[in-house]
Amino acid sequence: MPLLNASNLSYSYGDQVALRDVSLWLKTGEILALAGPNGSGKSTLIRTLLGQLTAAGDITWDGRSIKQWRKRDLARFVAYLPQAPTHEPGQTVLDVLRLGRAPYWGAFGLESSADEAAVARVVQTLGLNPFLGRKMEQLSGGQRQRVFIGRCLAQQPKALLLDEPSTFLDLAHQVELCRLLAELARRENLAVLMASHELNIAAAFADRLMLLSDGAIAAEGSADAVLRPQVLEPVYGIAIARYESEAGKPLVVPKISG
Repeated sequence: MPLLNASNLSYSYGDQVALRDVSLWLKTGEILALAGPNGSGKSTLIRTLLGQLTAAGDITWDGRSIKQWRKRDLARFVAYLPQAPTHEPGQTVLDVLRLGRAPYWGAFGLESSADEAAVARVVQTLGLNPFLGRKMEQLSGGQRQRVFIGRCLAQQPKALLLDEPSTFLDLAHQVELCRLLAELARRENLAVLMASHELNIAAAFADRLMLLSDGAIAAEGSADAVLRPQVLEPVYGIAIARYESEAGKPLVVPKISG
């Protein structure tokens, strides 16, 4: 049984329709990439799956309706990385990682030995020990994003929902981040749902793609099925060429006439 099942989700901001009858599922150990232009509904969909927005339709996590989950319990089960994660000025890497344990804290925010062990495991998994005492402002964009992923993992979730996690990262760090997510999905048996504008990178690392357009599903399936000019051109409104990489993965680029 999939960890996440969502069916017929629809949501509007006033008169503006943001989601139109969207259904999806997500299993443990896999990566599902959400693609689509700005305003296609990716962020809204993620927020509805987290219960931050109440959409028409049904959402179940681990076989239980989202309406039956307490916020604290869902925060332990599903970790969320927004488009622009923040930290307080002067916080160290260790400070930020500890915040991932907030859903488990008892009275007065006291940490337990289990909290300390969970953070230590994340530090080991992500190789963050050399950075623990450094302030977040002293890290590169790629290093900060790795710490924010660590904060999510400290929650010990079953699923990880990321909204444009490669924003502000250069190409090398985008690839590094996706490799990390793929490794975590397999090794930790995490279900990963990731919104991304980077079609080719998503195709290289995701198990499945879902393409949104004006709040509706335009296509879904393997990278080979979704990254096709006849599928992408109506969504993005530009001419697109497709090639095959040496690894056998599809590559798509805009056609630019001279």
